[in-house]
Amino acid sequence: MTMMHVLWFLVFVAAAMQGRTEAVEYSFTNNALSTPGGVRFRDEIGEEYAKQTLDSATQFIWGIFQQNAPADRKNVEKVSLFVDDIDGAAYTINNEIHVSARYVNGYSGDVRIEITGVLYHEMVHVWQWNGNGEGPSGLIEGIADYVRLKANYAPSHWRKAGEGTKWDQGYDVTAHFLDYCESLRSGFVAQLNQKMRTAYNDQFFVDLLGESVDQLWKEYKDKYGNLP
Repeated sequence: MTMMHVLWFLVFVAAAMQGRTEAVEYSFTNNALSTPGGVRFRDEIGEEYAKQTLDSATQFIWGIFQQNAPADRKNVEKVSLFVDDIDGAAYTINNEIHVSARYVNGYSGDVRIEITGVLYHEMVHVWQWNGNGEGPSGLIEGIADYVRLKANYAPSHWRKAGEGTKWDQGYDVTAHFLDYCESLRSGFVAQLNQKMRTAYNDQFFVDLLGESVDQLWKEYKDKYGNLP
């Protein structure tokens, strides 16, 4: 084997190893086929679309978080999606996403689009850093909804930009606030998430934007006329 062949072989091996490193396996189980919601999920969303959405969400989240290399993100090899006969909309634990068949059944409108947004939100919980458990729950949920917002899957019933009573109120309120912070510094959310890899402190906002989070919230509310 010539030196050139050796070099090409090494490049091929490195590429193959990189591919294995980035590959994520997605599984799907519908535990609610005996319920109207489980049947609606099967008929209007389907297993293949759901798994494709998990993969699309993963790629989108890596982009938002600027996690271009495996070392930048969590080592997650498999994500499992379950449709269960439960209350609420969905929750994520231990890289398992559980979607409520009852929510699917009761949703009025394009349920495929709605569940796509829900899956984007839940996939963020798989990949985001949570400050080693120290991050405010409102911020954790707000980052997840921020990604959903940037993916253009924000539902019409969300509160509008400028609404809310505190920056870490969570979900849509915090998502819009984070979008404002992102407008002040491109890559802010990615950098905030990176800082939360091992811990959390409100000082992160000062480090990244030069102002306290309370001051930023005040300026954000002023921009929108202090909406309730």
